[in-house]
Amino acid sequence: MPFERPEIIRPPSERHSYYLPLTSGCSNNTCTFCNYYGCRLGLREVEEVKAEIDALALFLKQGFVLPHMPMVMYLIAQNWDQHRLFLQDGDALVYPFPKLVGVLEYLNEKLPQLEIVGTYATPRDVLRRSVAELKILKERKLEIIYMGVESGDEDTLRDIGKRVNYQEMVTAGKKVKEAGITLSVTVILGLGSVKNSRKHALATAQILSEIDPDYAGALTLTLVPGTPLYEQAKKGEFELISPLESLEELKILVENAHFTNCFFSSMHASNYLSVRGRLPQDKKKMINELVRVLADGDVSMLRPEFLRGL
Repeated sequence: MPFERPEIIRPPSERHSYYLPLTSGCSNNTCTFCNYYGCRLGLREVEEVKAEIDALALFLKQGFVLPHMPMVMYLIAQNWDQHRLFLQDGDALVYPFPKLVGVLEYLNEKLPQLEIVGTYATPRDVLRRSVAELKILKERKLEIIYMGVESGDEDTLRDIGKRVNYQEMVTAGKKVKEAGITLSVTVILGLGSVKNSRKHALATAQILSEIDPDYAGALTLTLVPGTPLYEQAKKGEFELISPLESLEELKILVENAHFTNCFFSSMHASNYLSVRGRLPQDKKKMINELVRVLADGDVSMLRPEFLRGL
């Protein structure tokens, strides 16, 4: 089947990047909350990837637009600062290692001004790679990996179909850091339901402490129609936490996670309240802000549902 270019789904920090697809979908298509659930993983041919890099380099140097190339690449490129590039899609690190090395080398050859390449990676992707292999990618400007941790609670991980356990995710995170690659992880408030809210939050604070990432972002669970978790919620088998309960989970995370030097934020559009700071330095300030909002109990201070998004 011909490769279909995926929609642009990227971390907030990659908003100024060029988006180069190597894959479509996600190899770990069993997470019950995720819009990649049940998707088919697509791998793009190396020749097609290199053809896009060639066309991009030509456009940047001479402004030529090739009619057979997708127009979206030119729309992205026209405002690109040429410093950051993000490999799509849900887990481009699953791309066969020799081919991934070749793509990175070709990028460096054709776009020497490029400084940072980033990618999503599932913990399973990272576990497939040795530290030596990750260092090879780092030498070719793969500077940041975004990894979804979601929860540190083993029951929650099993229930959502994560297919990795607590210790495997810790191992994956430490492997990225040992290779010298910047690690950014995400966790999801509310994923343990009302019943396991505190248990989920405490265990997630613990796994964040063990991984000790460079960046950590908290999202708030948003039910996606068509996913198993959405259907469970419709049947009353899963109870969403309230907006204020999500802030309570966020407070537990900030209070109980212990980092060496991590930029932590809840700036994602799914969250009801945005806080951010460097931990441990800004812990007291962030906790005080959350305590103040929780004590007030005024939900009008929070992001309304119609403004929340994935």
